[in-house]
Amino acid sequence: MIAEFQKRYDTTEGLRAFRAPGRVNVIGEHTDYNLGFVMPMALDLATFVGTAPNGSDKLRIYSEHHREMREIETAKIGAVTKMGHWSDYPIGVAKELVKLGFAIEPANLYIRSTVPEGSGLSSSAALEVSSALAFLLGRAIDPLELARLCQRAEVQFVGMPCGIMDQYISVFGRPNAAVAIDCRSLDRRYVELPPSVSFVAVNTMVKHALGSSAYRDRVAECADAVEKIQKRFPSVKSLRDVTVEQFAAVVNLLPPVVCRRARHVVTEDDRVNRFVDASASGDLEAMGALMVASHRSLQHDYEVSCEELDYLVDRALEIDGVYGSRMTGGGFGGCSVTMLRNDAVAGFQTEIARLYRTAYKVEPRIYDCVPSGGAGEVAELNSIDF
Repeated sequence: MIAEFQKRYDTTEGLRAFRAPGRVNVIGEHTDYNLGFVMPMALDLATFVGTAPNGSDKLRIYSEHHREMREIETAKIGAVTKMGHWSDYPIGVAKELVKLGFAIEPANLYIRSTVPEGSGLSSSAALEVSSALAFLLGRAIDPLELARLCQRAEVQFVGMPCGIMDQYISVFGRPNAAVAIDCRSLDRRYVELPPSVSFVAVNTMVKHALGSSAYRDRVAECADAVEKIQKRFPSVKSLRDVTVEQFAAVVNLLPPVVCRRARHVVTEDDRVNRFVDASASGDLEAMGALMVASHRSLQHDYEVSCEELDYLVDRALEIDGVYGSRMTGGGFGGCSVTMLRNDAVAGFQTEIARLYRTAYKVEPRIYDCVPSGGAGEVAELNSIDF
């Protein structure tokens, strides 16, 4: 990236670089915006932002993946409007920093990412968090506020009504552990996964267009469910407040579609907490079964899976050494995540690729999910002689 920065901007003087990881969500899907429970892990796949002062009055942001430059006068960042463009993510973050009183200095930025876009591995949050650190340039900010401002940028500027999971795990990831997050209190527990298992993500290489509109529909349907459940249980403020037993008592109050959406969220929150307990006790069979139950709920009740994801999950469960598999991320494409024995990883990757290639004439990309640390500056640059 340093060499490409030099080619793009003709200097590396004052260059600093910041990294923020993508994530795979092990279990707890579509629960974060219902203030429920999730259990993601940060990945060694990450977005890097190199930044150096440019001596002008402009912010220049170049994306290596998109091969595009966005240029903005720093004094006018507060007035910039959404373009429906990749640059909305870093610009939205810059606007949030300005609101908090952080000046955005004129600089040249270069974005490089190993997080595949549209994969369900949170490329957007990795871009938001790494951009925020590049704009801050070491100025102190509370880590939780960093996650919150990046989420606000995506909700209020980009226009995606997401929960805080992706930004949170990008900030608070830890090597060798997943993170169980309470999306209401924003408390977290680090969950050390059994050392005898690995997690592998398989990318369908598709992203169906229904995704963004359906996401907004699900948010609205969950809000509708809360409003109706409150008639029986007035203390309920979000679906995370509803126990499995309470939900059974209100099924007849809910229209069929809203009932299915709410059932997924209520049971998924329960699955996350049971998964944490199963992991602590090393109950691999229970962990795998909970992942499969999560996928079936997403497939049938929340209806955010797709043919390709269902195929990957169904075939994975037929391969030796696999404990469980499910879709991960928003759905309608992207990745599955599979939990399996360490000694079965190589064989699984070969077989699942062969099966998918035969069925869809597409070569899936496969990623070893290695739990990684959270966002920060790439300190190694300090020792490089430019």
